[in-house]
Amino acid sequence: MSGTGGAGRRGRPRSSGGRQERRSRRLVGGLRTRLVVTFVVVALISAVTATALAYRDARTAVLRRTQDAAVNDVRTRVTAVAAEVDLPPDQRSLARFAAKVSDGLGARIVVARYQDLVAVSDPLADTEGRITVALRSAVRAGDGARFQRVMWRNEPYLVVGMPVTYADGDRRFSGLEVFAITDLRAERDDTAALLDSVRAGLLPVVVLAAVLALLAAGTVLRPVRKLGRATRELAEGDLGSRVTVTGHDELADLARTFNETADALQASDARLREQEAKARRFVADVSHELRTPLAAMTMVATVLEEDADQLPADAARAARTVGAETARLARLVEDLMEISRFDANAIRLNAAETDLADTVRASLALRGWTDRVEVRLEEGVRAVVDRRRVDVIVANLVGNALRHGAPPVTVTLGTGPAASAPGTPAGARGGASAGPDPEWVTVEVADHGPGLPPEARERVFDRFYKADAARTRSAADTGGQGSGLGTAIALESARLHGGTIDVAEGAEGGAVFTLWLPLRRTGEDAE
Repeated sequence: MSGTGGAGRRGRPRSSGGRQERRSRRLVGGLRTRLVVTFVVVALISAVTATALAYRDARTAVLRRTQDAAVNDVRTRVTAVAAEVDLPPDQRSLARFAAKVSDGLGARIVVARYQDLVAVSDPLADTEGRITVALRSAVRAGDGARFQRVMWRNEPYLVVGMPVTYADGDRRFSGLEVFAITDLRAERDDTAALLDSVRAGLLPVVVLAAVLALLAAGTVLRPVRKLGRATRELAEGDLGSRVTVTGHDELADLARTFNETADALQASDARLREQEAKARRFVADVSHELRTPLAAMTMVATVLEEDADQLPADAARAARTVGAETARLARLVEDLMEISRFDANAIRLNAAETDLADTVRASLALRGWTDRVEVRLEEGVRAVVDRRRVDVIVANLVGNALRHGAPPVTVTLGTGPAASAPGTPAGARGGASAGPDPEWVTVEVADHGPGLPPEARERVFDRFYKADAARTRSAADTGGQGSGLGTAIALESARLHGGTIDVAEGAEGGAVFTLWLPLRRTGEDAE
């Protein structure tokens, strides 16, 4: 079945799903959330880095101060006491030497060695695990103090070792070695306390960063939200939507650009509306002016057609051609007048409760199509409609099927649930289907011709669009070429009822046009 015109595309109800999805994205991963998270992460990384660096530097400084003091104390004390030791020492003198060095170092554990002799200032102390072989080798091989930090029984210690040399000029190694063991637990506790205090300061830093991020987000995002709101209003048709420009930053430039764009769009829309209004007035005026001469031409053409049998063959053909084209021109003028009334919103429904099966049968009988169309009408279907408008819709759809499709042409009347109507998630394509709780009336007109390609189905309701290049005209076509406004008028008439017309490809080929009308209408809808 061929579409020969249209008044635009079928509208779909606006869904709130997109708005809800945008809102959920703002809540889950919006710019405000990302900005706050970024601030907090940067502050946390900075605080952790600063804490690690401060702990490392503080620990290094404490240990260095402790070990420098220990080395100096051991060197000074050993130098003072070593002069009183007779070499080679015996066990008693070596023990006395270790005790004197320990007394001068604050009772630190001191170990003195001379060849195979070993003396400890505290006989009960275990020193083997704290004086390593590496440190003993370094002391024996060197000529100065050496130190090493060791862990013994999970506790930190500093061990300072140094050789005792002769006081003569070559400062030869006397064979006497001294090791002093210093407890580092106090220093460990000090650095741990410092780390704890810095850790305790992380939470206030993070909270402060979050507060600053919220303040920054509010400052930055407030104009962005205003701009987004104005953009949505503009997209919904409010061409007067503008944003207030404050400041001189990039956001102000963006707002200024938006306002300029909106101004240009509003001016362009005003010009287009004015031109469209002029064009509609021109079409209405021309159509109105053509009606009077067309009435005279139609009358003359009718007289010529009635007397055509008495005229020569060529004159008879000319008379019949004039009559047919005059009738076609008259239909075109009437269609233009009808479209003009739709554009001017000057059409009102004369709605009344109507038996739709009787309306369809009467429409087919009025045009002599009863024998050419197969009907499948559900009886008893009544709805509040404008009978004349429904007749126009059926006549246009069936006429297109007869002119451009192929037999059999079928007209099916039925009812369907609201869930299957166009614009609902289920979507309606094809024939009418009865179901529980019916709320829609469907009138399906189907043919078995070549059908409409997808690009033609998209434009079949456009005004003056003709899909004849894609469809073959039937040999039974005696009505002449359509005006290209039939399906446009049909769609506008359906919309007046709160319905629409759907087009699809038939299951067995051909095109299927389905008229959807509300089965029940409120007093507000019925004009």
